This record gives sequence, C-alpha cells and structure tokens, in this order.
Amino acid sequence: MKIEKIQVLKGPNIWSTYRKKLIQMRLNLEEMEQRPTNTVNGFYERLERLMPSLQTHRCSPGIPGGFFMRVKEGTWMGHVIEHIALEIQTLAGMNTGYGRTRETKEKGIYNVVFNYEEEKVGIFAAEAAVKIAETLINSLPYDLEEDIRQLKKIREQTRLGPSTGSLVEEAIARDIPWIRLNNQSLVQLGYGKNQMRIRATMTERTSSIAVDLAGNKEETKRLLDEQAIPVAKGITITSVDGVHEAIRKVGFPLVFKPLDGNHGRGATINVKTEQEAIDAFEHAALVSRRVIAEKFISGFDFRILVVDHKMVAAALRVPANVTGDGVLNINQLIDQTNSDPRRGYGHEKVLTEIIIDRDLLDLLHKRSYTLESVPAAGEQVFLKSTANLSTGGTSVDVTDMVHPQNVFFCERISRIIGLDICGIDIMAQNLTEPLTENGGVVLEVNAAPGFRMHLAPSEGLPRNVAASVIDMLYPYGKSARIPIIAITGTNGKTTTTRLIAHIVKNHGYRVGFTTSDGIYVQNTLMVKGDTTGPYSAEFILKDPTVDFAVLETARGGILRSGLGFGQCDIGVVTNIQEDHLGLNDIHTLDDLTRVKEVVINSVKKTGWAVINADNEYCMKIAKNASCKVVYFSMDENNPIIVKHSADGNISCVYENGYITIKKGDWKIRVQKAAQIPLTFGGSVSFMIQNVLAATLATYVWGLRTEDIKTSLETFIPSVAQTPGRMNVFDFKEFKIMVDFAHNPAGFNGVKEFLKAIDSPQKIGLIAGTGDRRDDDIREIGKIAAEMFDHVILRQENHLRGRTREELLRLMEEGFLSAGLNKTYEIADSKTDVFQHAIRMAKPGAFIVALSDVVDNAIDVVHKFQEQERAGIAI
Repeated sequence: MKIEKIQVLKGPNIWSTYRKKLIQMRLNLEEMEQRPTNTVNGFYERLERLMPSLQTHRCSPGIPGGFFMRVKEGTWMGHVIEHIALEIQTLAGMNTGYGRTRETKEKGIYNVVFNYEEEKVGIFAAEAAVKIAETLINSLPYDLEEDIRQLKKIREQTRLGPSTGSLVEEAIARDIPWIRLNNQSLVQLGYGKNQMRIRATMTERTSSIAVDLAGNKEETKRLLDEQAIPVAKGITITSVDGVHEAIRKVGFPLVFKPLDGNHGRGATINVKTEQEAIDAFEHAALVSRRVIAEKFISGFDFRILVVDHKMVAAALRVPANVTGDGVLNINQLIDQTNSDPRRGYGHEKVLTEIIIDRDLLDLLHKRSYTLESVPAAGEQVFLKSTANLSTGGTSVDVTDMVHPQNVFFCERISRIIGLDICGIDIMAQNLTEPLTENGGVVLEVNAAPGFRMHLAPSEGLPRNVAASVIDMLYPYGKSARIPIIAITGTNGKTTTTRLIAHIVKNHGYRVGFTTSDGIYVQNTLMVKGDTTGPYSAEFILKDPTVDFAVLETARGGILRSGLGFGQCDIGVVTNIQEDHLGLNDIHTLDDLTRVKEVVINSVKKTGWAVINADNEYCMKIAKNASCKVVYFSMDENNPIIVKHSADGNISCVYENGYITIKKGDWKIRVQKAAQIPLTFGGSVSFMIQNVLAATLATYVWGLRTEDIKTSLETFIPSVAQTPGRMNVFDFKEFKIMVDFAHNPAGFNGVKEFLKAIDSPQKIGLIAGTGDRRDDDIREIGKIAAEMFDHVILRQENHLRGRTREELLRLMEEGFLSAGLNKTYEIADSKTDVFQHAIRMAKPGAFIVALSDVVDNAIDVVHKFQEQERAGIAI
C-alpha cells in the first residue's frame, strides 16, 4: 500500500462542518484492493491480538465489536487503517472517534479520514496505521507500545499546556474563536479588532512592569513589606561570601532559591549547616546569578490565585512524597506512586510522575536515606523541596476555607504588584486564620501562574478558574467576533468580493478582504497573489485593525485545509459552473456543489445564505441550508423568486433595467443598472449578477439601500478597483481589454460583452490552463473563434503538468471545431503578442487579452500607453 498524500483539515470541510480537525489520507491500496480482510489468512486474529481494544468500535453494525464483525466478514484495508489510526490515538490518551473511508473514482485509491487532537499526532497516526496494517498482513511482529510512546511524546511537544488549554476550552464553550499564533502558548482569542491575546496565563492586559516585579523576588518582597504584608526575612546574595552573611543576618534554618527562578528549580529548603548552605547556594546559582537566602518558615505551602484583583481559588500544595509500608524501598514506592493512572508524562494528566533528581536525592540524604531505604509502615517521606505539581506534587482545594483578611491581603497584593492574573505563594499553618495571627508569610508572587492545581485538585472541589479570566477579557456584552461575509462560486467571486468590501467600507467599517489577486486592508494591498484559502482568511482575522472581513473562498483552499474560519454571518454563492473538474476527486458539478456548500454550512443559524436562483446547483445548496436563505435572479418571474416573495421573504432581482430588492409584494429599486459603472451601461449580464449578489448580501446585513446605491455608483471597473476584470485601456486608434477569464463560462461572459462593442476588428489573445480537462481547453478555443475576428494562441504560463504544445493543440482543435471563417496564429515565446496585435490593429480595433496570457499584462499595457503619450512608436 502507498500513501499518496496526507492533508490536515483545520476548519469546516467537505467531510464535516462541525468536526474541523481531520486528517485526510489519500491511500493507494495497490494489490490489497483485490484482497479484503477475510481473504488474508489470520489477519483478523492477529489484529484482535495486537489491538483488543478495537472491540469498543461499533462501526456500521452499531454494537460493541461491530468493527471486528466487519473485519471477519471482509472489509477493505483502508477501512481497517481508519480504525487503527483512531484507536492508537485513543490508547495514547486522546479523545478521537470520527472516521470515514471512501473510495475515489480511481480504482484502488481511497480517502481515509479521521479526526485528531494535535496535527503532528494525526499525521504520525496515519503513517503508523498503514505500517501496522502491512505488518499484520505479512504476519510480522509489531511494537505497538513504541508507537503509543511516540504519540504521547509528540502530543506533549506540540499541545497547549493545561493552563492555556483550559482558557481555550472555556473560550470554545462560549463560542469565542481562537487561533494559535506559534508552536508554544501564544494564542489569539477572538477576531480582528475584538481579539485578545494570551500566552500561558498572561494576557495582553498583563503589565510588563508587574511581570518584571514578580520575577524579581527581592523587589517583590520589598514592595510587600513596605505595604505591611508579612514576608519572610531574607537577603539576596551573589557569592559564597554572601552565604556567610545570610547565616549571620538571617540565621538557620534557611531557604535558598534563584532570584528569578520558577517551578521550584534550584530551590533548597530547611538548610541547617554551613556546608549545606554553600551547596544550596551553588545549586541555585546554576539557575540565576543572584540567589535569595531567606528564613525557612515551617508550615504548609498554599497557593492563592487572584484574577482581575479578585481571589478565585486557593490550594494546599503537598510536595511529592511516598508513604512507607515496611516492605518496599523508596525507589519501589516511587514506582508504585507513578503507576497511579492520574499521573503522566509532563502535563498530560492531572498529576505528574515523580522524577529522581538532585533535589530528591539531597532530601533523602538529609534524612540519611537512599533510594534503597525501606521506610517504616505509615512513615511519610517527602521527595521534593517544593510543592509544585510539575515536580510530582499534589494539591487540595481550600478555596472556601480562606479567612476574609487573607482574601483582602491577596487581592491587595495583586494591585501592589499590578498583575491581572497572579499566583501568591504563602507559607502558614493554615489559611483559616489571619496571617498576622498565625505567623504565616508571603513567599513570592508569580506571573503566569499554573491553573492545573485548581482545575483538577487531588482532593476537593475543582475550580473553573479559566472562566474568571475569560470574564475579565470578554465581560458581558463585549463581542469576540467581527462580521464575516464569505463569497464562493465558480465565476464572479473576486468582483463580488471587491464590491461588497467597497459597500461595507463606505459605511464606515475598516474592511479586510481576500481575493484571487491579493489580501487587502482598507484597499491597501498587503500580500499579492492568489489569496483565497484559509491562511489568507486567517491573515485578515488576525489583523487587529480590521472590524469587518469579506473573504473570497475558493475550492482549492476548502479541499486543501478546510475553511479558515469556523462560522460566518453571510455566505454568498455566485454560481456553480464547469471549472477545475477532474481535480482532487471533483469530477462532476454535483461534486463541486458539495465543496461550495461548505461555505453555506458554515453560516451561523441566524445568518444568511445569498443564493443564485438562476443556477440549479446553487439551488441544491439552498435546499440543505440550515440558516436563513435569500435569492438573487436576473428574472423576477423566476418561479423560485415568485414563491419566495409570496412567502414574504427577501430577494434581489433585475427588473425593467433596475437592481431591485423585493420583499413580499413591495419593491425597492436601488439603482438603474445602466447607472452602475460595473455593468458597463447595463450591457454585461454576469456583472449585473455580481451586483445583485453584493446588493443583497449588504442589504440583509442591514445597510440602507441609499447607502448601497451610492457605493454601486462609485465602484468603477478599473485596475484600481477590479484588477484583471474587464479592464479597458484607451489608445488613440484602438482599445485593449485585459480580463483573467480562464474557463468556458468566463469566456462566454466576455463574448456577451463583445456583442455590444462596435468595432471593425476584434483581436483575441488567449491561453489555456493545464489543470483543466481537455474538453474545457478545447471549448475556450471554440468560444474564442466565435467572438474574435483573429485569435493569437499563446501558452507560456500555467502549464500545470502539461506541455506547451499540448495546450496549444487543444485550443487549436477547439478553434477549428467552430467551423467559422476566422483566422488564427500560434505565437512563440519570443513574440511580444501585445505589440504584434497592436501593429496589426485597424483603426477602431478592440484587442482582448484573456486568461493571463502574459505576465503582468496590465503593466505591459500601461507601458504601451506611456509610449504612445510620449510619441514613441509601439
């Protein structure tokens, strides 16, 4: 078997609108296409033996063991690989369960689809599942446990930490979108101007001064001491000489810890001798040049969490420890403790495994113990000097037991240091009494405190502390989203996108929009190129200056990665026509409809689907839409429009030369098409369709018809506003039009426009595109023969797997098939086709360059205009 391609789908896609994170593996079964599972001797038994947990997979029978039933009866290996990929992720502790395997139109090639939690884990699972299946087919041994270990390792390397993860989960629960901004913990919540960034448990509201203060333990203690907050006595030292000064000034027992350390790294507690003090200093100095030596306070370690200057949780932290039974040694007791299913590697579970390190060995040494020592039954042996969960500690929730004065102290501390989210470490006998009475002290204040001890304490009530952070970032009434209008279809997407963006911008919004020629913010080109996929959409949604997104959404991006947004407010389908068929398993217009439908499926239930009522495939999408649907049409008597209006619904039609909004029995004429520059005096029907779509989309959004009218009148078809879309350039003796029409439907649109052009000579410069079907390429040659007097065939770009000669031959065949008395020629790569066409042009000639026939066609035409103005012969 052979993996031909693995795609990572990150947004709504053709398989599922709701399950956004899917792996799509294109798998060639090769000879296994002829060998279902029941024909592979012993395959079922070997699979059951290696992965007995597959018994839980219900599959199509819908009962436990259903998948094994299918394997016994005989199923294809792609189906087996789907289930293996899901199960190995489950065995590694990830919650997956959705899968689909579908045969393509190519014999033996399947799309194997399954969900994932972490992208790199999903890719590994796809590759591993194929290896496992091949191993079982060949009756060879396989180390499944090694795969599970690798999956866990990859997950820990790539996943968000538990604290950041909890904030994201809370955001998702509130329907707040999020984008991960790097491979660490930097995350954007919300879109555009309504975004808020977090990193771990710091927010964009977190003061950098406060973070610096919290990181400087000496400065923190000084500030707290000045404000009458009880702190431990201590000094900061930088050398062994300072150790002696600390012993003299502070006195034993001591604690040594790095000035700017965290997670207990480099800390040593209960130091009682000079040599221990020197060793403790040197250990801390490995982490920080400056070391705090302070009085060791006996008591219990507490962590108070304060969010937005309000205490939200408190936990008693217990250092990693084991309890003796009089039989097992300490090493064995650690192994026994680590076998607790709640403990795992890193942050994968509620508790962390206890690791044997210097700190652990030093603590044992102080008690004259080694790893081989056997503690007495019931004897508790502490293994770490700090109670951090990351070193194997445990936590007990004590939120409801904190004395009001201690609550006041902690909330006051958050303001003294200036942290919006802070963790306050307290050493005291308890928190039920004021610190001023029981001798408790504040040890330190932490920026970016961990949430895990509060979210899932070992004992006590879990506290959803992430909710407090999201409440702070998005208080009631504050939106996390910006409006999104997504435009899809075969032709007209870019022009409709630009027109909608123009209308919305004129209404006072700061608009970001994506098109097939670039990404724009307020008409400023930010990125040039075909930018109609999910990454371009994300570019706009990441921009903090944008408050309205208008996104052209093409088939390629949907098939490659899914949508770049989870939901939109309005989805527009311009039309569905033959183009790009035969690519990526999209062979028919029904297949293409399924792709375009993803956009409408992503419209929120209270949003609008703007549908072309004149296109039968668009109507198939409308029938399945779960949002509100409105239609546009070139014919107000279209039966769909008639019924829709009779039901009191909104539509936009072309009637009596006007762009008209209809609702029930009444009409609002927005503007006469002839007065809208984009329609070229009302002569180009496909441009009128684009105007209808844009008018309807902005009207249902809530814009007034008079504002829409003004915007329609000021949107001029030009290089500035519609680059590559029917751009007409005037010369003294002739005109040149540049249009990037690239399929039969686009060519027919230009053909209709040319019927209204009075010219003694129409010259066409055309090229094909290699990733179209042979018949499509022939068809553009045929249409070119029908609309031009003379055609120049040219092919240098967009070969896409074909040869130049092949594309030229197909266009030539199409041209000749028209059977018309027209002339043509084939230009080679050395010919300047524009100059050649200009030199053969008669007075009044109309030259049209289609399908990006030359690089930077618009720039080339501008150059000729400048030459003419300068009096230089072309």
